[in-house]
Amino acid sequence: MSAAGQSRVGQLLREWRQRRRLSQFDLALRTDTSARHVSRVETGRAQPSREMVLRLSNSLDIPLRERNTLLLAAGFSPEYRESSLDDAGMASIRSALDTMLAAHEPYPAVVVDRYWNLVAGNAAMPLLTGGIPPHLFAPRPNVFRLVLHPEGLAPRLANPRQVRSYFLERLLHQVNATGDAELRALYEEVRGFPVAPDEGAGEDGDGCPAGPIQVPLRVRTPMGVLSMFGTMATFGAPADVTLSELAIELFYPLDEFTADALRAFASRVPVP
Repeated sequence: MSAAGQSRVGQLLREWRQRRRLSQFDLALRTDTSARHVSRVETGRAQPSREMVLRLSNSLDIPLRERNTLLLAAGFSPEYRESSLDDAGMASIRSALDTMLAAHEPYPAVVVDRYWNLVAGNAAMPLLTGGIPPHLFAPRPNVFRLVLHPEGLAPRLANPRQVRSYFLERLLHQVNATGDAELRALYEEVRGFPVAPDEGAGEDGDGCPAGPIQVPLRVRTPMGVLSMFGTMATFGAPADVTLSELAIELFYPLDEFTADALRAFASRVPVP
């Protein structure tokens, strides 16, 4: 390997270590090596083996896509494949996603990729996305654009400032954890969207009653104001880049009115 190649992998490893706020000594303890060796790898004075790159990547909790980047920078072939969801080998994954989405009805659920683009959604999602103009769904619908854009869900939110603050904080945390330039660009884009006006906001900014969820999603719909919270699920021990970047967000009702409304929407009958 050339000195330039060694320097590149060392630079990337140093950036990830600093992003994780670890010292060379801390990282050495995690990987059962010496701080001196970590230093030599980062400065390009030592060539890391394939095993060492993977050990360091695991200790730094580096995403699979970036682990492949590190391996290539060190002169090795990628460790993790990247498949399309349409590939025959991903049939079981597609089936699992379809099962989870359908089983969660009548409550909304979506599958997203690492950039929060919608990969799939269930039959309850149109209650939230209905009325959003088509241009926000092109070329691919993105959760942050759909929720925060002034022509998206934002004007229908009963607590827009709370949701905006929570979403931006959530995205910024991901930007800082990954250093991903595309996520950074998305953050800068949606942060520039105008803030939706609050209607009937209380002293807390949005007038939301106290509850077990700090920032519920409260949406005005033709059926009334629906209050929900979300949970995220990911696949365990992925060995494929695409699979490692998928997440399923499941929404649940925060009150009986919302639960009844979602069931009524699913059966197309009026809420009792």
